[in-house]
Amino acid sequence: MAGTPLPPPNVGVGMGVEGAPPTAPPPPGTDMTGICFRDQLWLNTFPLDRNLVFDYFALSPFYDWSCNNEQLRMRSIHPLDLSQLTNMTGTEYVLSEVLEPHLFVIRKQKRDSPEKVTPMLSYYILDGSIYQAPQLCNVFSSRIARALYHIQKAFSIAASKLEKIGHVDSENDSAIVEPRTTGKDAIDLKEVKRVDHILGSLLRKLPPAPPPPPFPEGYTPPQASDAEKGSEAQQSSDSQYPRDPIIDEGPSKRPRLEK
Repeated sequence: MAGTPLPPPNVGVGMGVEGAPPTAPPPPGTDMTGICFRDQLWLNTFPLDRNLVFDYFALSPFYDWSCNNEQLRMRSIHPLDLSQLTNMTGTEYVLSEVLEPHLFVIRKQKRDSPEKVTPMLSYYILDGSIYQAPQLCNVFSSRIARALYHIQKAFSIAASKLEKIGHVDSENDSAIVEPRTTGKDAIDLKEVKRVDHILGSLLRKLPPAPPPPPFPEGYTPPQASDAEKGSEAQQSSDSQYPRDPIIDEGPSKRPRLEK
């Protein structure tokens, strides 16, 4: 890959007044998942392939100008030349996945020796737009929080409907209620209440979520949102329910229905 011609550098980036030495911009933040970068003029001028994709990535705010790849660029060496990067130490970028011309995955890592590297962050270029990939723990946390929200909502709706059925049943305790059938089996309200009690007990006995894995070195986790704080408070309050005899002692035997 060494010796591959590079496109002309962006003169306006980091250049001082009247040809002064270029000043490197500040290093990028660790959490930049809320922004994306796209330079349509560059995409219309140069092809987006494995040879030029790093020069396009260097135009984005995700690029760290103190990396080893920038030192190779200053020496007119291709910035992704692994034969040169393995002999250096410090922060570097490598091209991990390529699906030309639509998808490129660039990994930022810290190299301590030719054999020892520590992954830090990942970025992907999808159809010319550059994004920072979220941390895996944040993805799991978001998916679990969304699933718990829908589960809690489903149990709330089911509980509200069962409360209405129980209220109507308590008002008509003295009256003889004839089962209403519409071609199907009649609904046993006692069985419905018992199932609702079992489901509610199981929901209260769910164990708390395991602690997230440790963040990579140098990563600053984002602040927890109000929704996540509210869900944690709800879980702590739900854990104070009394012991449930049906769940702890086992369900009672039910008659087997033969078809």
